[in-house]
Amino acid sequence: MSVRQGLLALLAEGPKHGYQLRAEFEARTGGTWPLNIGQAYTTLQRLHRDGLVEPLTGGAEGDPERFELTASGRGEVAAWWQTPVQRGAPARDELAIKLALAVTTPGVDVRGIVDRQRAETLRCLQDYTRLKMPRNGAPGSPGAGRGAAADLAWHLILDSLIFAAQAEIQWLDHVEARVARAALEAARRASAEDGADAPSEPGTHR
Repeated sequence: MSVRQGLLALLAEGPKHGYQLRAEFEARTGGTWPLNIGQAYTTLQRLHRDGLVEPLTGGAEGDPERFELTASGRGEVAAWWQTPVQRGAPARDELAIKLALAVTTPGVDVRGIVDRQRAETLRCLQDYTRLKMPRNGAPGSPGAGRGAAADLAWHLILDSLIFAAQAEIQWLDHVEARVARAALEAARRASAEDGADAPSEPGTHR
């Protein structure tokens, strides 16, 4: 999700100013996607330029400027809800790129990279699990005091993080097995080539 669509979706509920949008955006996404106020207002300016929002008139002097959706903005939100997220162009995954380069670079300890990454991802998984289990709705947890819908939103985000961490650990196990198998096959090929190149003893035939 882009910040653009997120702010439009929030504005579909009613007019808001940048500080409200920032607070709502972070609360709805469980604090997993921090949004600074400059980014919020820059996005609002672009939405205004594109005719998707407009400033709300009639506010008290000194109050932050609030924005509301235009008809085009409401259409954009409706289309976003109806359109599946495209997976045709996957985002660059730093870990996948790092390992792809590691296995093609002589002298790099690929197993060490995998071990360290697995330990870090497991630590994150444990943190996410602790957040989910012992503090459901407890004061101080991201969903606390915001009602059932906000609590559900927080747990859906947390579930996504847990499933992603579990999948990454499974993939790292797969990488480790593939690298070990490739190393074994390379050693076998090298051994076979050494045997083929060895000089024959007198009286023997190849």
